[in-house]
Amino acid sequence: MSSVSTGTPSSTDSFDEWLRGRVPERGLRPKAAAVLELLLSQPRRASFGSTAELAQLAGVNVATVTRTAQALGYAGWPALQQEIRARYLSSLSAPQVAAEHLDSGPPGSGSPGSASLRRDLDGLALLHRRLDEGVLGVVARAIAGARRTLVIAAGSYAAVGTALAHNARLAGYDVVAVSGGDAELANAVAAVDERDVLIAVSFWRLYESTVLAANEARSRGARVFAVTDAASPALSSAAEEVLLVPAEGVAFFPSLTSGVAVAQAVVAQLAAIDPERTAASIETAEGMWSRFGLLHRRVGG
Repeated sequence: MSSVSTGTPSSTDSFDEWLRGRVPERGLRPKAAAVLELLLSQPRRASFGSTAELAQLAGVNVATVTRTAQALGYAGWPALQQEIRARYLSSLSAPQVAAEHLDSGPPGSGSPGSASLRRDLDGLALLHRRLDEGVLGVVARAIAGARRTLVIAAGSYAAVGTALAHNARLAGYDVVAVSGGDAELANAVAAVDERDVLIAVSFWRLYESTVLAANEARSRGARVFAVTDAASPALSSAAEEVLLVPAEGVAFFPSLTSGVAVAQAVVAQLAAIDPERTAASIETAEGMWSRFGLLHRRVGG
């Protein structure tokens, strides 16, 4: 299972097929079907509109919008809207995303920097409400039991992968971040087998190399996990668990704040699995830092 239900895996990332694929076998009531057709025909309005606005456009009441979201497998409209918006934004180029945020931003919202901080605070609050803590434990235990864990994170997403791998190694586990070119990634995946774990980190528009790596690792018997902002079928079908993370920014790039928070949470769970192992690993690292003279201010100095 995923931290948020991702539906039946599909070979396409089509918005229409994804949303129609969420419809239960018994179908939807007529008013809920009207809401669904609105979401399909007007993804931008669905991404940024209020519940009241969407209800009015669909000719239903607000409660029907909420019930429709629940019928599609979500706790309520905010959870569904988060994924709709992530999918909508992933279909846009960087200039289009920047223009979309400029158009949809609230008036008088202060400086762009303040708006970015507020968006990150909102994202962290959303993450805290919705993330299944049990999934963090599953990922941590998988890392602890693996021969090696590869964290695949390209571009700016490498910040999330580096934080996860660096701190997991300090906790005493063999975790490596692969954020270089395709040749490095191909070589790393070629050595993966059923004793290993692969964690794919990707937001907004998925890197093809990340999707390929996840599926190849799965075919080789490795356990695969994904940290992303929308449960793309191409990635989620290869993953044992999908950790959905808010990643919308206020400019032309996604926010990595919630992604780093999830990475830190996984390592915190990992460090609690075998405290003696982690304590010994940290002590060894501390000694090596001292020998190399890495720190400007030494302990006790």
